[in-house]
Amino acid sequence: MRYQPLGKTNLDVSVIGLGAWALGGGYDWGDTAPQAVQETIDAALQAGINLIDTAPIYGTSEEAIGRVLQGRRSQVLLSTKCGLVKNGSWTDHNLHPRTIIAQLENSLRLLQTDYIDIYFIHYLDPKRPWQEGLETLKKLQEQGKIRYIGVCNIPAGTLEEMARTGAIDCVQDELSLLHAQKSARVLEICRNYQLGFMAYGPLCGGILSAKYQHEPNLRRADARNYFYKCYRGELFARAQIVIDRVRQLSTHKQVTPAQIALAWVLAQPGVTGALTGARSAKQVVQNAGAAQVVLSPEELCSLTR
Repeated sequence: MRYQPLGKTNLDVSVIGLGAWALGGGYDWGDTAPQAVQETIDAALQAGINLIDTAPIYGTSEEAIGRVLQGRRSQVLLSTKCGLVKNGSWTDHNLHPRTIIAQLENSLRLLQTDYIDIYFIHYLDPKRPWQEGLETLKKLQEQGKIRYIGVCNIPAGTLEEMARTGAIDCVQDELSLLHAQKSARVLEICRNYQLGFMAYGPLCGGILSAKYQHEPNLRRADARNYFYKCYRGELFARAQIVIDRVRQLSTHKQVTPAQIALAWVLAQPGVTGALTGARSAKQVVQNAGAAQVVLSPEELCSLTR
């Protein structure tokens, strides 16, 4: 495993992190057996992964992580989030100070810890100024309940305003070969302000592992139907063009397609690491192996030509 400094913080993070949305199972991904959660997290730690990322909205993810990490909290950096609240079948964007505090306290309880290493605003709340959210997080930071502050899914213009305050330390945004330009301006801001950048969705829900040669038959509620919009129709067909390039290069280098796709993300200027979802020890080990895959400038260009 390789490690990189997270922006200006004193944290060194593994370039491959474990994204724990799928470990929460339930509505978005289907249930994940407790034994599989245990084996997945154990394999991550054994592979040198030291960052586990979750959120209250990820089903039972926080509770499962807290249970598995009993007695091993010092071995990991935990990140979780605030700002999304389930309201029946709807999800509300809510960054009221009371909501942030309540979500943090609940996360601390479920994760069985008394501090969070990186606490993220998951999405902006259109009803409230973002400055209020950052002020609330700064107070929680002063209380020692969170170490560093991060933001996710922030438009570039707003992100630059946030960065100018000096209050934020890390950014999460989607980045993959299928969204090669989506975070270009965000990455530029991260470089300019020395912010850590964690890429999520680097495999687009698994499609860049080259395991789907035909449109999969997914449950209606499956996250790949609404979050990763590359599993149907023309978007699926376009994705296959990129996946063919990934597959060819993986054969040439004798590594897996997933490792090629992850290595491309890690090679992008400004990227600190990639958060990869997994539901088995085998997937974790495969993803972790991407840390050792080096792509030449010519190989990087061949993937996005």
